[in-house]
Amino acid sequence: MPNYAGFDLGGTQLKYGLTDESGKILFKDKAPTPPSIRGLMDLLASLWNDLQKRAPQKIEAAGFGIPGIYSLKEKKIFQSPNYADLDNFDLSPAIAKFIRVPFWVDNDANMAAFGEWACGAGRGVSSMILLTIGTGIGGGIILGGKLWQGSCGYAGEIGHIVVNPGGIRCKCGIQGCLETEASAPAIVRKYVSLRKRNEGFTAEDIYYRAKGGEAAARQAFAQAGTYLGIGLGMLINLLNPEKILLGGGVMTTGEYLLAPAVEETRRRSYKATFSCCAIEKASLGNDAGLIGAASWAKSNLK
Repeated sequence: MPNYAGFDLGGTQLKYGLTDESGKILFKDKAPTPPSIRGLMDLLASLWNDLQKRAPQKIEAAGFGIPGIYSLKEKKIFQSPNYADLDNFDLSPAIAKFIRVPFWVDNDANMAAFGEWACGAGRGVSSMILLTIGTGIGGGIILGGKLWQGSCGYAGEIGHIVVNPGGIRCKCGIQGCLETEASAPAIVRKYVSLRKRNEGFTAEDIYYRAKGGEAAARQAFAQAGTYLGIGLGMLINLLNPEKILLGGGVMTTGEYLLAPAVEETRRRSYKATFSCCAIEKASLGNDAGLIGAASWAKSNLK
């Protein structure tokens, strides 16, 4: 049975591994993300050699999920807000120097969405949207059983739709993005403003305080959930998907974010479109990008 390799690059960790024909993980591991592009290429070459030795069968193809705006035409990342060394770097030619099998590169959130659709909570649907909510907010869209990449490859930047025109400026340059209003930093920012002091809180700290009944903590999650719901309402009215899946670290907080998000989505979308869209938690966790990249490579190969 053929094997496929998947690489999922994050700001702090590079997750990688092997899958079989069905998307089942045969091996996985992670390594710290190098700060420089040269270090990253050296690491990828080393990990590729390791995967070839570990693979039970021949690796037929490889997929890479990379954070940033990836040009399908020019085969490079135009802009990566959290990994500036990738900006305008000729990524595919660099990878081709050490990988001799067919490989494909795309945005990391797109790969996570494809993974959930092919092997996770989105299996069996023809239209689906995935949002990954953590330090930032990524997104991927499946339409008609295919990953929707857009005319140039830039589709799915859901974290950068505007939900609060009066909000703060995002790293992308736009004011009031979903990412600035519903991500982990947004929850911390709201909580600090309510408490009138900053003690180095994390979103996880605030979750435990919400769980303990603290009103300010619950209010911080409620505001983030409201803005998330505004964004989801836009997506439902625009695309009428069968499912919206929510993943990422912030979703481990459960109903404190999800309940206000679903309620606001209900208010912001047509009753008919809301009623035929299931809003659920994603199921593959941190493996979604790895599985998606490998599955994407298999799909393109076939």
